[in-house]
Amino acid sequence: MNPASLWQNALIRATRRTHKPVLTLPLLVLLSACSGTAPDNLGIREGRLASCPDSPNCVNSQASDARHAIEPLPLQGSAEQTQARLKALLSEEPRVNLVEETPGYLRAEFSSKLMRFVDDVEFMIGTAAVDVRSASRLGYKDFDVNRERIEHLRQRLGE
Repeated sequence: MNPASLWQNALIRATRRTHKPVLTLPLLVLLSACSGTAPDNLGIREGRLASCPDSPNCVNSQASDARHAIEPLPLQGSAEQTQARLKALLSEEPRVNLVEETPGYLRAEFSSKLMRFVDDVEFMIGTAAVDVRSASRLGYKDFDVNRERIEHLRQRLGE
């Protein structure tokens, strides 16, 4: 039997109905690993949100470099009204979990549809604007998903 036939036979045996439960567990473990764990630098420290890492999968309204910089969100009424509006908008978005809320601060986790990658999104609601930070937990590139997310929220906040 040639090596190609051996490989085909092994593949057929591995994908038989009786082996599918055995294959399901490693697949579930792999998919759950896409969420990662929340970084320990999240939150407001000395009046600022955490800086973005060197990778391009993060945007921050407090960043000074063009790759990571994004405009802060405008207030919609008072800081309290804006926080309530943001909280309501987040509750309407798919695959979003609000994980922390204090006066002047919100943190949410956004999960991607297919692989369940998690992005951490923070809002620091000040007296003049809402500083934002959106960063992927895993990977290097995000194909501008974090920037588009903040711009989408900016548009919805202004409605």
